[in-house]
Amino acid sequence: MHTRPPAVAGMFYPDKPQELAAAVRSYVAEATPPDLKGPPKGVIAPHAGYIYSGPIAGTAYAVLAARGKDIERAILFGPAHRVAFPGVAATGAAAFDTPLGPLPVDREAIALLVKEGHVREFERAHESEHSLEVQLPFLKQVCPNARIVPLLAGDYEWRPVERVLDVLWGGDETAIIVSSDLSHYHDYATAQNLDSDTAKTVERLGAGQIDQEQACGATCINGLLSVVASKGLGCTTLDLRNSGDTAGPRNRVVGYGAFAVA
Repeated sequence: MHTRPPAVAGMFYPDKPQELAAAVRSYVAEATPPDLKGPPKGVIAPHAGYIYSGPIAGTAYAVLAARGKDIERAILFGPAHRVAFPGVAATGAAAFDTPLGPLPVDREAIALLVKEGHVREFERAHESEHSLEVQLPFLKQVCPNARIVPLLAGDYEWRPVERVLDVLWGGDETAIIVSSDLSHYHDYATAQNLDSDTAKTVERLGAGQIDQEQACGATCINGLLSVVASKGLGCTTLDLRNSGDTAGPRNRVVGYGAFAVA
């Protein structure tokens, strides 16, 4: 089995280990998420370059940090940006490497999903994809004992995501991380309004009501919301900003949200 090498280190985030570790630590330490009603089962976090979305991702991982060392498995779901395909793509890799070291893949979980017909191994979807990779340095630091289950959604059908999450939901040992940015390339005020509406849909668990214009990871979010509702849990908005708040101009921004499942 192979190890999947980083594809966007040095572009989306620092490729020098000390610089990367310090950045992740600061994003998490500086976050001020609201209190939750219970321990978080999972989060939705953005996946842009760290200078743009790192502070918002840090808010998501800050809520996982309290139980991070107890998390043994992280189900990691994101959209495929470069390759279109039906359903959900798993990987044949034994680990995903990062500048901070490798994260082992839970091969047993993937074997179960493949056997039951929920996913297929499709390496090409994972080779250059950034939506999962940018989460890995945060996971490496916050959940150092976790094996990962890296999964990509290739189309707009969210029911396959729902089925996979239902199979792998597990107990306190398992965390769910959904990777998604929000609106793309609107002016600042328009983006704020659009992203606020999306956050309200997430909080009311509106499965199937979020489209690709609202969130590039809409397929993954819709599947997550359906399972959250079936488990009697809720979603809380932790942070809602855009690139105009962090490191970009305000005439053409990308929206970022951090949400917790608890």
